[in-house]
Amino acid sequence: MTEEKETTTNESTSPSRRDFIKSGALAAAGFMIVPRFVLGGTGYTAPSDMLNIAGVGAGGKGESDIANFAKSGKANIAFLCDVDDRRAAKSRAAFPKAKYYKDWREMYDKEHKNFDAVSVSTPDHNHAIITYHAMTLGKHVYVQKPLTHDIWEARLLTEAAKKYKVVTQMGNQGASNDGTRLMSEWYDADLIGDVHTVYCWTNRPVWPQGIKWPDPQPNIPKELDWDLWLGTAPKKDYVDKLVPFNWRGWWDYGTGALGDMGCHLVEAPFRVLGIQYAKDVQASVGSVYVDEFKQGHFPESCPPSSHITLTFPKTNKTKGDVTLHWMDGGIQPERPIELGASEKWGGEEGNGTLFIGTKGKMYASTYSDAATLLPKERTASAKAPQKWARVPGGANGHYAQWVEGCIAGYGKTELSSSFEKAGPLTEALLMANLAVRGHELKGGSIKLNWDNNAMKVTNFDAVNQYIKREYRPGFELKA
Repeated sequence: MTEEKETTTNESTSPSRRDFIKSGALAAAGFMIVPRFVLGGTGYTAPSDMLNIAGVGAGGKGESDIANFAKSGKANIAFLCDVDDRRAAKSRAAFPKAKYYKDWREMYDKEHKNFDAVSVSTPDHNHAIITYHAMTLGKHVYVQKPLTHDIWEARLLTEAAKKYKVVTQMGNQGASNDGTRLMSEWYDADLIGDVHTVYCWTNRPVWPQGIKWPDPQPNIPKELDWDLWLGTAPKKDYVDKLVPFNWRGWWDYGTGALGDMGCHLVEAPFRVLGIQYAKDVQASVGSVYVDEFKQGHFPESCPPSSHITLTFPKTNKTKGDVTLHWMDGGIQPERPIELGASEKWGGEEGNGTLFIGTKGKMYASTYSDAATLLPKERTASAKAPQKWARVPGGANGHYAQWVEGCIAGYGKTELSSSFEKAGPLTEALLMANLAVRGHELKGGSIKLNWDNNAMKVTNFDAVNQYIKREYRPGFELKA
């Protein structure tokens, strides 16, 4: 089921253990002599019709991802990998035949011939390195959102998907929902006119942010390999409650509220309006006061709230630039005038997307659910030709869609969130985070102008350090 791929692997791309470069090169060479009927190729389906998956990150969201792949009926969970035995326990019990590893590098070294695809569900800072090296081995990849921690990484994975001809999917399952397709059809039918403004908002963070880095703790849980958990991030002493959830609010590991929910809420504007790379961004952020008139300064932590404004250039589906507002920390846009004073609308659970056009408005909630035209009574009578095939099962079908795509082979089926789509989406969100971090560096708001080809901010160089970070020795990522 593995697609035919380039027959050489650049040694400089293998970043992990001391012998990983050597073993990775040997692995690539091994692939050159394995017969086609073993590897598969374009248009070739293995007789078993089963996709052998290695799951890196077996707890939390990884646990549910792996279970959903298995539910497709065409996936065999062949290997499990997790740095924390506690988090992996349920998946190991559910798939007792799956061989278990703690270090993904060791698993790749020893088992690369025995699986076809990799599911990556780790903290954001380790997404890219695990994914990229799976791709260089010709493995199809499913990666949790956001695709990467840094902009450079997102561009790298987008290009690598084409280079290595592997089937890819990001884990923003709402991209497979009917709602995002329905809104696209409404827009194409000119039901709301030309959209010039979009609002996306979330109740995240639902974890601590805007706080001081905790004091180190002397006792690392015996089930957790702390060094492997840190991976690409700087070496630090163990702190309590960072694992397994609260890492999201720290810049070394997470990408804040944008990383957690942006790929879900901003996907629909990308699909509906055809936007891709933003040209400028600005942000205002919530402040934290630790005493009377004494503002806290916690640069390691994401702020408690933010309002970010991105400008996207005109596309073939808009008449001009599109302004997209992102709001987190519970901040929401003004209620549309078309709603009654007490009438509920999208985002009641704290997340939503609102499109404002020259002839009307439409909105949806999390995962593009509950797509609705405004005024609401327009929704039931709306008529628009169906242009986009629906994904069986909607958001739940996001997993099976990837499994089927892997079995069919590279380029044979269209996926809802292939890296071709997920890469630019992730870049836009990470660019928005540059404005958040720039606010800290500048001591206030500034509009950042973006050169997409050069991949840098042209008017405030201080934030460019966050486009591509330094990796810890032993976990370097080199293209």
